Amino acid sequence: MEATAVTWAVLGLLSFGPRSGYDLKQSVDRTIRHFWAASYGQIYPELKKLEAEAWIAGKEAARGGRSRRVYRITALGRRELQHWLHGEETRIELRDESLLRLFFADNLPREHALGLVAARREGYRAMLAYLRSLDDGGAPDPPFVDLVYRWGLDYCAWGIEWCEQQERRLRRAA
Repeated sequence: MEATAVTWAVLGLLSFGPRSGYDLKQSVDRTIRHFWAASYGQIYPELKKLEAEAWIAGKEAARGGRSRRVYRITALGRRELQHWLHGEETRIELRDESLLRLFFADNLPREHALGLVAARREGYRAMLAYLRSLDDGGAPDPPFVDLVYRWGLDYCAWGIEWCEQQERRLRRAA
């Protein structure tokens, strides 16, 4: 089977406990979406593929008047997930439309281009506020979930500082 990042996202989320396709999408949006998004159009076909490979097992579970299928990771799926986690290939892929705009911002009048830097800074501020709002003060997250959460906080704080520095630098250069 050709595994993709969606494969590992689905298996990883199922390693926390059984979920339906809908539950998986909600989990993606609440947790990993900020660094790896997955749509319903990716999740549901992946579930079918993973079930066909016996990496997950699903069973029908009624919820109100609607039927839904709830999936759990199998021992084989857990072994595959652990194999991937131990893998030595680490590729960092950044898809950032704001950076794409900045790359081409020389096509804009200077003040409009500087406005893109300011908008990016405000985007980081909004994301930082959102991430902080996720901390409900309840039970602590698992250590490596917390590690990624802290990375998000630090990344946003760095992004705000970087945008402020670059905006000052670009204004001085004008």
